[in-house]
Amino acid sequence: MSSGIMNVHILPALSDNYMYLIVNETTKETAVVDPVEPDNVIAACKAKDLNLTRVLTTHHHWDHAGGNKQLVSKVDNLTVCGYDDRIGACNKKVSHGDEFKIGSLLVKCLFTPCHTSGHICYYVTSPQGDGAVFTGDTLFAAGCGKFFEGTADQMHDALIKTLGSLPDSTKVYCGHEYTIGNLKFARHVEPNNEHVSKKIEWAEKMRSENSPTIPTTIGEEKMINPFMRVVEKDVQEFAKSTDPVEVMGRLRTEKNNFVAR
Repeated sequence: MSSGIMNVHILPALSDNYMYLIVNETTKETAVVDPVEPDNVIAACKAKDLNLTRVLTTHHHWDHAGGNKQLVSKVDNLTVCGYDDRIGACNKKVSHGDEFKIGSLLVKCLFTPCHTSGHICYYVTSPQGDGAVFTGDTLFAAGCGKFFEGTADQMHDALIKTLGSLPDSTKVYCGHEYTIGNLKFARHVEPNNEHVSKKIEWAEKMRSENSPTIPTTIGEEKMINPFMRVVEKDVQEFAKSTDPVEVMGRLRTEKNNFVAR
């Protein structure tokens, strides 16, 4: 993503993780999201002549926060943001509604507990009004994270009320490349959803070229992601409930046992 002042560089990590560099192109001030492979982050910043100043940690799981301590040992004066006491090297505790800047880019912290009890998403906007949200393991392209430390009502609040209230044009940068598997589950839930069918074709082409399927947008998620479509008739019929929170929980249970083919 490049929108003048704000630029986002996608850095693949581990087997299917993504790290992200959020760059203020005017000042080259840069934040990194979930730097699980610190050496690759440092190399990318050097190659692009970026000034890395901040770490945005979404949650404490090792494949997101596990590189923090090593990165801090190699880069001076890093501010490491996170909500959870379990996050390594965290020196800036953040909570819902907290704001700070990367140069002229505004970052707003969104508390989205469920996957973990301390999960934070980071919503970044530029002076031109462009927006991007870094969702860790709360919202994926066409899916959501497992409810490891939370409940269906928490994920409902996170997806529908918190993230779903962002502008539809907001680009979504999630923590993993799970898109094809998620879309196959979405097709299982809504076999007649043409948006899902088209997205599967596109995603398979992208992955065949070893290209990321990220970012998506909040508006697109509302069309393809069953976890953001809990009030839709076909999704409710699949879940055998008209209660949105109950639908959320039943979808997650189904997804936990779903084998993509």
